[in-house]
Amino acid sequence: MAKTELQKMLDGELYNAGDPELIAGRSRARKLFSQYNALSYDDQEGKKAILRDLLGGFQNNIDIQSPFYCDYGSNIYAGENLFMNFNCIILDCARITLGDNVFMAPNVQLYAAYHPVIASERIKGPEYAAPITIGNNVWLGGGVIVCPGVTIGDNTTIGAGSVVTKDIPANVVAAGNPCRIIKHL
Repeated sequence: MAKTELQKMLDGELYNAGDPELIAGRSRARKLFSQYNALSYDDQEGKKAILRDLLGGFQNNIDIQSPFYCDYGSNIYAGENLFMNFNCIILDCARITLGDNVFMAPNVQLYAAYHPVIASERIKGPEYAAPITIGNNVWLGGGVIVCPGVTIGDNTTIGAGSVVTKDIPANVVAAGNPCRIIKHL
């Protein structure tokens, strides 16, 4: 039996993002995050209800400031005590795992999606995705970009404006473009 484009996407294979099932998934997410972003800050129960429909799963104490954007939502899994500040974007074409006590400053971007680097292949339209894993007790400073396939270890701080292109180990402060270890904790 041939794989669906959704299966290819989640398996990290080249897939067609224009597939009707994937378009429907993105449309569903956009409707839900638009509703989420339109709710009053004080409507915490309404926000949690939408997040239950939108996200793949989360534990208690989730606080995502509006506006928030994602591709599918269903591939985002969060642990206990997640805080995302304003204007975070998650392209969850692959699984995004956020550990316990993850704090994201404004404008953090997690990109699981990417495209072929050979132009003749890229312009045909298919793309790839690779999972992102953020460990427990991680702080991502303002404007951090995390690229596809990256894992950030527990107890790590990523400085504002960093572009994380490779795995970052546990118990460090890292920053820069490309992001590199500044200090071991």
